[in-house]
Amino acid sequence: MALQLQLRTVSGLRGRADRIAKAAFRGLSFYTRVLESCEDEARFEETFRWPVASSIDGNEILEIQVFNYSKVFTNRLIGTFRMVLQKVVEEGHVEVTDTLIDDNNSAIQTSISIEIRYQAQDGTVGTWSDKEFLETPGLRSEGDGRCPLETDSLLPGLRQSSDVSPGKSSQQPADRSFRRAGKGVFSAMKLGKARPTKDDHRKQDEPAVLEAEDLDRKAMRLGGGLDPDAISLASVTAVTTNVSNKRSKPDIKMEPSAGRPMDYQVSVTVIEARQLVGLNMDPVVCVEVGEEKKYTSMKESTNCPYYNEYFVFDFHVPPDVMFDKIIKLSVIHSKNLLRSGTLVGSFKMDVGTVYTQPEHQFYHKWAILSDPEDLTAGLKGYLKCDIAVVGKGDNIKTPHKANETDEDDIEGNLLLPDGVPPERQWARFYIKIYRAEGLPRMNTSIMANVKKALIGENKDLVDPYVQVVFAGQKGKTSVQKSSYEPLWNEQIIFTEMFPPLCKRIKVQIRDSDKVNDVAIGTHFIDLRKISNEGDKGYLPTFGPAWVNMYGSTRNYTLMDEHQELNEGLGEGVSFRARLLMSLAVEILDTSNPEINSSTEVQVEQATSVADNCTGKMEEFFLFGAFLEATMIDRKIGDKPINFEVTIGNYGNQIDGTAKPLLRRKKEGGDGDEEESELLQNSSEDEGGEDGEMVSVSSSQPMKPLVTDRNYFHLPYFEKKPCIYIKSWWQDQRRRLYNANIMDKIADKLEEGLNDVQEMIKTEKPHPERRLRGVLEELSSGCLRFVTLADKDQHHSSRTRLDRERLKSCMRELENMGQQATTLRSQVKRNTMKDKLKLVQNFLQKLRFLADEPQHTIPDIFIWMMSNNKRIAYARVPSKDILYSIVDEEMGKDCAKVKTVFLKLPGKRGFGPAGWTVQAKMEIYLWLGLNKQRKDFLSGLPCGFEEKKIARGQNLPSFPPISLLYTKKQVFQLRAHMYQARSLFAADSSGLSDPFARVFFTSQSQCTEVLNETLCPTWDQLLVFDNVELYGEAHEMRDDPPIIVIEIYDQDTVGKADFMGRTFAKPVVKMSDEQYCPPRFPPQLEYYQIYRGNSTAGDLLAAFELLQIGPGGKSDLPPIDGPTDMDRGPILPVPLGIRPVLSKYRVEILFWGLRDLKRVNLAQVDRPRVDIECAGKGVQSALIQNYKKNPNFSTLVKWFEVDLPENELLHPPLNIRVVDCRAFGRYTLVGSHAVSSLRKFIYRPPDKKAQHWNMTAKHLKGYLAMANGAPRSRPTGEIVVNMEPEVPIKKMETMVKLEANSDAVVKVDVTEEEKEKKKKKKKGGGGGGGAGGEEVEEEEPDESMLDWWSKYFASIETMKEQLRQQEAAAAEAEEKEEMEIAEEIKLDDSPMKGFKGQAKNKEKSKAPKDDKKKKQQSVPELPEKKSKQKIDELKVFNKELEAEFDNFEDWLHTFNLLRGKIGDNDDNATEEERIVGRFKGSMCVYKVPLPDDITKEAGYDPTFGMFQGIPSNDPINVLVRVYVVRATDLHPADINGKADPYIAIKLGKTDIKDKENYISKQLNPVFGKSFDIEATFPMESMLTVAVYDWDLVGTDDLIGETKIDLENRYYSKHRATCGVSQTYSMYEHSFPCPVSCLDPCLSRLPHQA
Repeated sequence: MALQLQLRTVSGLRGRADRIAKAAFRGLSFYTRVLESCEDEARFEETFRWPVASSIDGNEILEIQVFNYSKVFTNRLIGTFRMVLQKVVEEGHVEVTDTLIDDNNSAIQTSISIEIRYQAQDGTVGTWSDKEFLETPGLRSEGDGRCPLETDSLLPGLRQSSDVSPGKSSQQPADRSFRRAGKGVFSAMKLGKARPTKDDHRKQDEPAVLEAEDLDRKAMRLGGGLDPDAISLASVTAVTTNVSNKRSKPDIKMEPSAGRPMDYQVSVTVIEARQLVGLNMDPVVCVEVGEEKKYTSMKESTNCPYYNEYFVFDFHVPPDVMFDKIIKLSVIHSKNLLRSGTLVGSFKMDVGTVYTQPEHQFYHKWAILSDPEDLTAGLKGYLKCDIAVVGKGDNIKTPHKANETDEDDIEGNLLLPDGVPPERQWARFYIKIYRAEGLPRMNTSIMANVKKALIGENKDLVDPYVQVVFAGQKGKTSVQKSSYEPLWNEQIIFTEMFPPLCKRIKVQIRDSDKVNDVAIGTHFIDLRKISNEGDKGYLPTFGPAWVNMYGSTRNYTLMDEHQELNEGLGEGVSFRARLLMSLAVEILDTSNPEINSSTEVQVEQATSVADNCTGKMEEFFLFGAFLEATMIDRKIGDKPINFEVTIGNYGNQIDGTAKPLLRRKKEGGDGDEEESELLQNSSEDEGGEDGEMVSVSSSQPMKPLVTDRNYFHLPYFEKKPCIYIKSWWQDQRRRLYNANIMDKIADKLEEGLNDVQEMIKTEKPHPERRLRGVLEELSSGCLRFVTLADKDQHHSSRTRLDRERLKSCMRELENMGQQATTLRSQVKRNTMKDKLKLVQNFLQKLRFLADEPQHTIPDIFIWMMSNNKRIAYARVPSKDILYSIVDEEMGKDCAKVKTVFLKLPGKRGFGPAGWTVQAKMEIYLWLGLNKQRKDFLSGLPCGFEEKKIARGQNLPSFPPISLLYTKKQVFQLRAHMYQARSLFAADSSGLSDPFARVFFTSQSQCTEVLNETLCPTWDQLLVFDNVELYGEAHEMRDDPPIIVIEIYDQDTVGKADFMGRTFAKPVVKMSDEQYCPPRFPPQLEYYQIYRGNSTAGDLLAAFELLQIGPGGKSDLPPIDGPTDMDRGPILPVPLGIRPVLSKYRVEILFWGLRDLKRVNLAQVDRPRVDIECAGKGVQSALIQNYKKNPNFSTLVKWFEVDLPENELLHPPLNIRVVDCRAFGRYTLVGSHAVSSLRKFIYRPPDKKAQHWNMTAKHLKGYLAMANGAPRSRPTGEIVVNMEPEVPIKKMETMVKLEANSDAVVKVDVTEEEKEKKKKKKKGGGGGGGAGGEEVEEEEPDESMLDWWSKYFASIETMKEQLRQQEAAAAEAEEKEEMEIAEEIKLDDSPMKGFKGQAKNKEKSKAPKDDKKKKQQSVPELPEKKSKQKIDELKVFNKELEAEFDNFEDWLHTFNLLRGKIGDNDDNATEEERIVGRFKGSMCVYKVPLPDDITKEAGYDPTFGMFQGIPSNDPINVLVRVYVVRATDLHPADINGKADPYIAIKLGKTDIKDKENYISKQLNPVFGKSFDIEATFPMESMLTVAVYDWDLVGTDDLIGETKIDLENRYYSKHRATCGVSQTYSMYEHSFPCPVSCLDPCLSRLPHQA
């Protein structure tokens, strides 16, 4: 179904100019290419195609506009041609030559010649093939004077050369010889399509022809303006635009199923209650999380009790279970030992709601208490509390929120998520359960198995009922005895506040049993997906619709090991049943006296629904072909293997259904009509009853063959087995189609965003242009959705949710399209980062919208069976392989070859077991209506014959049982394995012995093993000879199979450990192509290695697949590499591919080693550091006695090494510490890999290069190069401006990098300080804005002012600033949203872009300036001025290390690691693997250096680049520690409190301030000062701990923090951080904490 336009010529043009034309139909426009300097005739000869989803109406209009094209100004319209399509609709083919009309609708001389064809959906209008258009006479090359090669590279796509338009590309393979890299930019755009697809995390070989000026030219053509800020670049290399893409992308992440338990902690602080309703109360608060309850103490006779009690609940459960737990806070009146008390009121919400809050917490919020027993009663009081939920790895910040007075505003601080109205009403949730079908044929109980053993029969023994759990309440239907197709027609009614604070409703079919009830299947309904809270939103509604339930396999076993899957934990591995249900919500009018005020769950009968309410039964056809089955785990054994495919219960060998005819009668109603209808629908040409197609759902068992030590493969060579299944489902494809359109928009967006991030990471030019292209594609995709989805409004079986969701999706996407257009004009170089974040939000929203809550066709499961045992499975969503006539609606893997990795079911798939591939399959799937199945084989690689079963031999539409490939091509694969970095540590030494295994089809090869490294440089070429691929040669070029690379760790005994895996696509050269640029030789690329779900390093490699032509291997390009005699048969990577090297010098500053742990129980005594990079290295001096002095005697050493010119290819630098023992033995202590040398590269300032400013950034690490040397300004230079009227010295810390650099790095003057200065300006002196009115501040009385006043004043200031920052950020966000909204309103005139840009000029000055202004203007409010002036301290709200980059301005700390990396969450974490720290630094630069640097005065060659660093001899220091206070300590005693005291440890000094413990306090104020004498470097790690004092037993550690004093001492920040703004003469009582080392004001961690 499509409308096709061929635009031939435009003649009668005036003057000489560049011409361009635009054709528009149904809101989708295509542009032609630009014809340069045409005179009277422009020969476009271009074809455009609009796939149409609904029949074209005779009144619709096609519009063509012709412009004079201008590179600088907007294009000038020459004339327009509009045509009503009535004749086209009637005849299907029209040729027209007609004049154009101008703006005033009067005809002009210019005429246009076009041809239009239309093919309707039902085929009523003429049939034609794409070929007719492709064979245009003479290929149009004479007319336009351009190189023919270029025009024809446009042919395969049949569309405008930017890939912005989502029009359907015709799949007609044009002559291959045209697909070569032309020199013009347009053919380059096409090149992107012809190249092999890329996976989402890597870049293609960039098209060599895309030079910057070409891009600009193309972009101007598209952008229609000169402004480089308006240029956008559409998917040059996106996989979605590949022309003959017969393969779909494999998913690299092997998802371990979601059901794995994790650690969670819920902490609740009950602060106080107010306005409790009742007389003479003794209230107690009960905090309930899930099943656990805890109570506060009782407060006697008060309605406003104050508790301030803290409760912690710990859980180790899967996330799904955790987030469904209900947190319930109830206030109980007069509870005592004997009586349980009466409930005053309660409040509940689920843990998930808390977890989705910012920082995963509610802080100081008021919960509204209501009485669930009495709906009409209204409010029962307020309870103020904090609730926080922390998962493993989350960090919690305590918000510095408003002061107490603000918090007393109860209404403004309710415990509700944003967007929930404060006045919540009661509502009834009606959940109707109609019937279920397809329940598994077995009884899950133990009794049944006993019965079966005794009686020997296994009849209907399932007694199903449905249980619904919502907001902590449960409701059950009745039990239907012994039924596989139970009919309930009951409704369960919940009464709950609306909107509810619980996200999910759990619906479970259970089997009733005397012994124990078990779940048969579980489904969760997410309320956010079935309702919409916007002003055009709708209440939760659902169905009537079927929901599919998945769980464990349907095998008949005594104990089901995967029972958890039936409870809804983890990914189901098999279809269990489907349930017909609906949901509706009614808001109650509580003023009505008749209302039933109970909130108990009620169950009552409901009316049944008509059979056809969920859609008309249709016959669906599923076809699958197995093209390859390799990498089958050898643990399975070599019994015959086959594959079973099921959809719902169809195809299931145990209890699968054959045909629904019998079933339909059983369900009563109009069975007979249905039956006859079904029989008619099944394809007539299958012959009579005998020719009836029987489903074939599993392949024939086959013995596997050995690939290598780990894997088998099945011999699917030229013969590929097929399966096909007929199944009957209600036709609700529209839901899946809409989801597919949105998914495709989201995939394209994600792809584009990955491109942009990759460009930023690899510093490719103009990432902002690519982002604009992404936004352009997004907005056209959104508009396309609106036109496609709109056409299906009046379908009889659509539920209310279908209609409402469609409306809201269309609104959202329309809105998103407009926002994308607006954002596109705002994307500039400097606003990239912020805009990228906004676009990420679009992606999340699209993914959320695309998830369809009402199920239709169940998912497809592919099981591998060995000897009839189920081994491993893959699950394919049905929407991904669903066929549609409209391209956008088609599933992304429909009629494509997809690489699928099978995984182990359930718990067995957790951890390392789940990461090894069980089998890799290349599988082709097609699912669609049986009557549409004529081209279900269209996407297979060509060149096969169909083999059918005997009955279907001469029936053309009968599906084949296997495919026999007659054509095969022979290739040679060359895998250039150069190096890998940041691999996984698999040995206990903290290193690995890695080798890589490369798999391609059924062959595999290994690289050599490199011992003890995480960054191996194999530099090895693996050649796979005689690789046989089946199918047509031209398809191989575009869609070669993928290569799987697995990295292993070689162990001396036992099997090699799996360390990670990645995929690659080879660059293919056919035998008739030249081996020359731009495609060959291929470039090395980084491929991300995954281990399970997490990344585990990168592989640097290149792969090429070369066809062996008739001349044999002699025609292949020779393998010319440096032949390495000592490596024997190992071939190195050849010259054109290996990186170009140049000579670098690496200087290492060896400072010292710290905190080395014991190795094999022996202490480290004489350590040495070995540095290695790219095979070269240097050793430090030996530390003679680690205990006496852990610093090195020789500070700087260097070595020279050949490194690649391209910095992205630099190998990592390895630091290894060894302990030298007697008799020449040495043992490894630990190692560290510096994965990126970028921050240590020093580039001498180049006078000529403009990039010098860029490099200043990287010099940050070298701020210290000039440190202290007499020749340049001292690093921490303080510029003091003396301004006459202001008595405060402004202190701006400037750091100059190099004498000749113009980059200045501002270090320290933060907003806060500026603000404080403002606050402290004395009156009179024109103090900002207010002038003379400012109130004179009184000088404080000396006696009042102690250190504490200052401290608390400072804390207040800090909180105030944080609040202002939050407010400013919120305001800025609001402002931005308003601007976007305004811009959307601007009309679509060509000037729109300019208006937008003008607006953005102010905005793009970076929001920071904005904030500064705001923050500085805030303190000038009059009431602040009368506040007493106090000399404040600088209080940081985070650790100083975080504020000052760990004080690593010139001395870096590298953690030394050893031991394996833990696989599951329970094993070793990073902290536990640290065995010590190496202090030092490095500097990498090209040699030789320019003379002016080495000749500078004071240059000491022994120190190289590290001039003027201090000596590292031991020094004695006095350390003074002020411990001010601690906040939010973890309770350590039963009463929910703790008795904290301070313990301080530095070297051998250990101070425990036990007698001064503070009783029953979680926020103690200590106010103590401790003096310790210490010697650096031996004693440099200060530990400050808080212990809980206990009368009996040992004291418990509450928490501790460690501070590295040495870094603070040697840092250049030391002089400036924490300095008071002013000093007064009358300080006393507590010294100001500005010691040589900073005060330990960082709060102690509150988790032990």
